[in-house]
Amino acid sequence: SSSYLTRSLYLKITDVRKVTTYRHLNMYEIDYLDRFQEQKEWQIASRQQEPRCVSGKFENPDAVVIVPYHTEEKRLVIIEEFRIPLGGYQFGFPAGLVDPGETIGAAAKRELFEETGLEMTSYLKESPPVYSSSGMSDESIVMAYVECTGITSRDNNEGSEDITTLL
Repeated sequence: SSSYLTRSLYLKITDVRKVTTYRHLNMYEIDYLDRFQEQKEWQIASRQQEPRCVSGKFENPDAVVIVPYHTEEKRLVIIEEFRIPLGGYQFGFPAGLVDPGETIGAAAKRELFEETGLEMTSYLKESPPVYSSSGMSDESIVMAYVECTGITSRDNNEGSEDITTLL
């Protein structure tokens, strides 16, 4: 297969093994030759069926992070959300996975409503894909800048979500 890292003058992926089989995230062991041509191993997490370093498919992001501006309140919208990996709460922007075949705009609208109860009124712009933990994952997100309106609500939070919306 064509590898993204094959474009490197020094590094080359030689083998990939899928270690887990879960719905949203899997672990892979990647064998590669380092710049001294010594065989090494790296472990990564990926949401893809085939890690991006193997498939070269970097164009479709895994998730969207929404930066919403409430036009009536003239305030930025953030959330406080319980996150299992942290064992506690964090402040951030509404976010979620992009469903197969879903546009970034549609995912942003859906996730904003599900997490905050707010309605997206304008889709202003989006960032290119961003990789925030590329040492351990090929997960990518797109930042979607939107305007919204409405009254906040938790009614559409999933059972695994504990979210408070703040303006």
